[in-house]
Amino acid sequence: MAIHPTALVEPTVQLGKDVEIGAYSIVRGNVVLGDRVRVGPHAVVTGHTEIGEDTRIFPFASIGDDPQDLKYRGEPTSLLIGARNTFRESSTVNRGTALGGGSTRIGDDNLFMAGSHVAHDCVVGSHCVFANYAAIAGHVSVADRVVLGGFSGVHQHSRVGRCAMVAGGAMSTQDVPPFCIAQGDRARLLGLNVVGLRRAGFPLPVMTALKDAYRDLFQKGMPLRIAAEHVREEYGQDIPEVVELVDFCESSTRGICRSAGAEGPAD
Repeated sequence: MAIHPTALVEPTVQLGKDVEIGAYSIVRGNVVLGDRVRVGPHAVVTGHTEIGEDTRIFPFASIGDDPQDLKYRGEPTSLLIGARNTFRESSTVNRGTALGGGSTRIGDDNLFMAGSHVAHDCVVGSHCVFANYAAIAGHVSVADRVVLGGFSGVHQHSRVGRCAMVAGGAMSTQDVPPFCIAQGDRARLLGLNVVGLRRAGFPLPVMTALKDAYRDLFQKGMPLRIAAEHVREEYGQDIPEVVELVDFCESSTRGICRSAGAEGPAD
């Protein structure tokens, strides 16, 4: 264990094996740092926050502070972070609120680049990348293997599906379906995230079925409900990923981002 003499670590903090805490950092409150967590200089980790093993926190990051929500009245809430995450310079992650369920949760193996932000009551999966200054507002759900481009934003209570990409500078005010790319302000769907699907190891037959499903769902101008029924019958019998795409669209409460190439309104 290596704690710099200028670091402030309160007695309430629980430290795993081989934890490193850099110069002028502050670790306070009911914080639990797993084995081999490294907190860089000038970082702050506070609140009821649990951080999994092998996570790195770079200078000036703020992890686990109060939610930026006017309804918050100081009630005890939490931040739960998995293993092997990286929080680069000046990234921020807030705890949850009582009205939002009480916790913000982050999975494993994520990269949060400089200036990125995870707001209160969010759920982030695993293997995600938040590029510089990407930000998600309160109550947002981000599934596994999502990429948020630099300076992109996601509206409160929205969802971003698995293996989706929100391009740099995009402002997404509605749900982004799994396996898709969204771009622009307001964000529109551009097609499948082909590069992301290849990197995730999706086989060619699945990618082909998803392309067909995407075309029928978003580019033919049919009402989404009717298009979803057609896609489920046509492609979804043997392709779980197509079922996942259709289920996501049918369960949306905020609506789905429209396609940039649609022939007419999707809903």
